[in-house]
Amino acid sequence: MYIQYFNDECRPLSFYLEKMNGYAASKKAFGMSQDDIINEVKKSNLRGRGGAGFPTGMKWGFIPKQSAKPKYLVCNADESEPGTFKDRDLMRYTPHLLIEGMLIAAFAVGAHHGYIYIRGEYTREAKLLQIAIDEAYAKGYLGKNVQGSGFDFDLTVHRGAGAYICGEETGLLNSLEGKRGEPRVKPPFPAQAGAFGGPTVVNNVETLTAVPYIINKGGEWFSALGKVEKSGGTRIICVSGHVNKPGLYEINAGSMTVRQIIDLAGGVLGGKKLKAVIPGGSSAPVLTADEIDVIYDIEPLMKVGTMMGSAAMMVVSEDYCMVKLIQRITKFYAHESCGQCTPCREGCKWMEDVLERILHGKGREQDLNLLLDITDNIAGKTLCALGDAAAGPVASFVKKFKPEFEAYIRGEKHG
Repeated sequence: MYIQYFNDECRPLSFYLEKMNGYAASKKAFGMSQDDIINEVKKSNLRGRGGAGFPTGMKWGFIPKQSAKPKYLVCNADESEPGTFKDRDLMRYTPHLLIEGMLIAAFAVGAHHGYIYIRGEYTREAKLLQIAIDEAYAKGYLGKNVQGSGFDFDLTVHRGAGAYICGEETGLLNSLEGKRGEPRVKPPFPAQAGAFGGPTVVNNVETLTAVPYIINKGGEWFSALGKVEKSGGTRIICVSGHVNKPGLYEINAGSMTVRQIIDLAGGVLGGKKLKAVIPGGSSAPVLTADEIDVIYDIEPLMKVGTMMGSAAMMVVSEDYCMVKLIQRITKFYAHESCGQCTPCREGCKWMEDVLERILHGKGREQDLNLLLDITDNIAGKTLCALGDAAAGPVASFVKKFKPEFEAYIRGEKHG
């Protein structure tokens, strides 16, 4: 569905129209009712690709039919999860697929203005998106009376400023409004009071690019691509770390195990043994080499105590230090915490300091229990998921690779 189009010649509107049946899905959607579109997306088993995996059609269905305030559609393109780089290529090479997906989504929920909130570091992609948006306006695929449908839709690119916390949808909305990028207290949820106080749908880039396929080929077709009950379509997986062929791989949802995906990426770098896999971006609890025969999808990974997250798989070979790795990850979260919630603000920095101490030969025997105690006091006690994202990996590293931490504490290793 996607990766075959990841090259520069696929970017222009002319290619999209001629080779990808471009804007045929939106034309078809304009002849459908809003409920019919939402029901088709529900049938597709399309789930959010940004991390939470929430059913997309259900999310759209939460938007009220009538609203005193304008409705908005926001594309979360703030791809900041370490190890994740799929949305970058979707925007770089298939911008019109995203625009058409947003056009259909906006029509389905009754939104007349959309925003693409793009990661600040994605300067090239922001420029390419703007070129594509200008093309779409020039040919009547955006603006007034889109494709003669009577539906008006305007689309704006909004660049972020590099804050990881703005990947959280309400932090993103605050930033979009010119406020400090920090998560909101929920409820109300964005579907009731989102951007500028109006009902708002926030979807990820990959999620929205699936929508034209669903409308063109049907929800049942899309659902059948998935090989597990609750997940339809294909998934783009970002494989990085110690593999021979790092990059993007597209598979049918739920069709492969973690081990098979590592093999697809050429196996462990240099023929070394596998030590660990972080399966869903840096927020996901780690898997050991003995746990990789699990199906790579949302529910199977949850059953083994981790998550698919943003579908960013980071592979760790036998000779890499797990203490150094988790210290580096925790330092990232301590830096990116917005500071609004005390458990996250204080806990992330505390974990960073304890790990730094262990890494430099100053650890104490009680530090491992201290780390686990800190994670218990962060998880589930914050306004957004950043606290859990920081605590879960630390707890899993300490529990599964305890001997490595103990070696530092005994003075047998030094950072």
